[in-house]
Amino acid sequence: MESFSFLIYPFLASLFLILIHTYFGIHILERGIIFVDLSLAQFIGLGIAFSLFWGDDAAGRYLFSIIFAVIGAFILSLSRQIARYINIEAFIGVFYIFSLAGSILILDRTPHGLEEFKTILNGNILWLTPDDLLHTFILYSIVGILHFIFRERFIVLSYKGKGCFFWEILFFLSFALVLVKSVQIAGILLVFSFLVIPALIGRLYTREPFRILVLGWLTGLIVTLFSITVSYRLDLPTAPFIAAVLAIVFFLLLLWKAFTIKP
Repeated sequence: MESFSFLIYPFLASLFLILIHTYFGIHILERGIIFVDLSLAQFIGLGIAFSLFWGDDAAGRYLFSIIFAVIGAFILSLSRQIARYINIEAFIGVFYIFSLAGSILILDRTPHGLEEFKTILNGNILWLTPDDLLHTFILYSIVGILHFIFRERFIVLSYKGKGCFFWEILFFLSFALVLVKSVQIAGILLVFSFLVIPALIGRLYTREPFRILVLGWLTGLIVTLFSITVSYRLDLPTAPFIAAVLAIVFFLLLLWKAFTIKP
């Protein structure tokens, strides 16, 4: 009973993360910009590194996160234009390397740089407070309602590549604001895993967006609840363990599908 009361907040946080990130994952996979989440999250991490360098406080960290999220969203909203001149995945890779290298260089000049880097990477999902959950729920709900109301616009944008720049920047801006909170509570590694792996699992069995969403939600939630419980009992790092188990489940399902496909 004591374990359940301690893990209830991580369970709820994981539920919120999976619901919103699996949805965005469907769009990201369809657009073919798989590592955009990783690069944008790391760019937000660069903003966090700057806040730590100039003096760590909650308000400053949040302000720098928002500033870098908005800048990153604007850059990535130009991805269709950038793709005319260079492979977009290559650009995203360079964007990620720049953000990672910048974060390391800045954190090297802070008193606890290595520990801070690990926090940005792994998050602190086991140590969330009710206020953390409430703020996360409010933000994710606002973004979720926005995307539900304008779902046709965003589907056409991702699946057919049609839509004006306003909708493109609104998509990436809402995505970036979600990432600000997600990186804070779960870390870059887990956020990337939640974005890509559940949606990939859904795409193993269907190409219909709603079915991908439901399959991703169910698989991601079951695997994550199992992983949090096991990592807590075995005293293992939670975020890497969840990411590893999600990846293993994906590999097993992929193998099963490969060997059960009729010639």
